Amino acid sequence: MPSNPKTSARIAAQRGGHRAEALAAWFLRFKFYRILERRYKTPVGEIDLVAQRFGAIVFVEVKARGRAGSERDALEAVNRARIAHAAAHWQARHPASGARDFRFDVIFLAPGRWPRHVINAFDAS
Repeated sequence: MPSNPKTSARIAAQRGGHRAEALAAWFLRFKFYRILERRYKTPVGEIDLVAQRFGAIVFVEVKARGRAGSERDALEAVNRARIAHAAAHWQARHPASGARDFRFDVIFLAPGRWPRHVINAFDAS
């Protein structure tokens, strides 16, 4: 028996997050990105999307919000250290990618708005 049974609110949030990641993946495909991984799980965290464009590897955090005005708060809430550690884990598992450029992007999604893609949103250091 699981120690934390999932509530209906948590299940709904999880489904919403999966839909947001799928929408972000399609958005990136339209911008000629190739999706390498979706919901890449590591012992230190999860990366929503790993994509590639023009030889660069892009680690993408997807943030879905109820309104567009909360983007700044969402960007500040991004756990950069967790994503950077998960990206290092991905790089260790894919040694052939070592010579490529890497960056961290964020895609914001809000109802009734086009997705907003922040390229190179933060530095891993």
